Amino acid sequence: MGNVYFFSGYPGYLATYLIKRIFQAEYPVQHIYALVLPSMMQDAEKSLKNLLNDTGIDEGKITLVEGDITQENLGLEHDSIRLLQDSVTHVFHLAAIYDLAVPFEPAQKVNVFGTKNMNDFVLSLTNLERYIYFSTAYVAGKRQGVIYEDELEHDKGFNNHYEKTKYEAEKLLEELESDIPITIIRPGIVVGHSETGETLKFDGPYFVLNFIRHLRFMPILPYFGNLDAKVNLVPLDYIIEATVFFAHDTSKESQTYHLTDPSPYTARELYSMFMQEYLGRKPRGRVPLKSAEMLLSIPFFRKWLQTEKQVLDYFTDQCEYDCRNAQKGLENSTISCPDFKSIIPNLVKYYREHEKNEEKHVKIS
Repeated sequence: MGNVYFFSGYPGYLATYLIKRIFQAEYPVQHIYALVLPSMMQDAEKSLKNLLNDTGIDEGKITLVEGDITQENLGLEHDSIRLLQDSVTHVFHLAAIYDLAVPFEPAQKVNVFGTKNMNDFVLSLTNLERYIYFSTAYVAGKRQGVIYEDELEHDKGFNNHYEKTKYEAEKLLEELESDIPITIIRPGIVVGHSETGETLKFDGPYFVLNFIRHLRFMPILPYFGNLDAKVNLVPLDYIIEATVFFAHDTSKESQTYHLTDPSPYTARELYSMFMQEYLGRKPRGRVPLKSAEMLLSIPFFRKWLQTEKQVLDYFTDQCEYDCRNAQKGLENSTISCPDFKSIIPNLVKYYREHEKNEEKHVKIS
């Protein structure tokens, strides 16, 4: 008959790319249900139309379901719940607030309580084969040193509410691992597609390009932060391909995978490579981290530079994310994380082409 998939987080770009990849990889798809917030239904319908036009997927294979993970039973109608309970084989839980500057209450409501509701829904499914949860490597928070894939609990604190609430959500997943097969995906900082450079938003490391773009009039552009810190950046297509591959693991074991760069570059190397690709110049000198933090603490400068203060935390991170479990799991596939240096030209080219498109930029408060 084929697999029946249930996605939260549509029409987000992760859900969209994953659905597209599942069809491209020719998995036996019986049907895909995509959970959509009522306020996002119009956008979801437009996104689905574009997806169908681009891929030629049979429109009868995908159904948009109105709901909300923050509500009991995901806000679904009774008849919808019964249909899903009897048919769904794979659940992808992607819905979350990913903003590094998100306040605590909305992050807790969506990332933690929403995951609790999704867990309850998953436990009611009679034909479930795998539950895939999209987390982040940064559940490690302020830990230092080597972080292993089988590690979670710690008391070192967090850099922001996004990290903390994703950590709390993972703890809820741990409670289910003995009952159902779970795949937890912990990516590094996700950037655009390695070949096309395409990305939904210019966040994360793109704040560095924003910073450089707005200050390019200066005769000297300095480094900033801890230059020896390793910054773990991974392209979107690697994340998508590896996630789809691991989602179809036929074993009954639960697994956690760091989808991180096994050979990440330092902040110094990345900042220099981005600047040389974008401006054809090399950085000179260094601004202490405290000075950069003070500058980005002023709303006027944050908005002008289109850069969140929280991004500095990821250019001072002293963690190394061990990804041997993921690498071992991918041994029998053609999937691998590319050398980040090789994809910078494509990322910068896409950024340059869309840098004046305000819809691509994160609203800075």
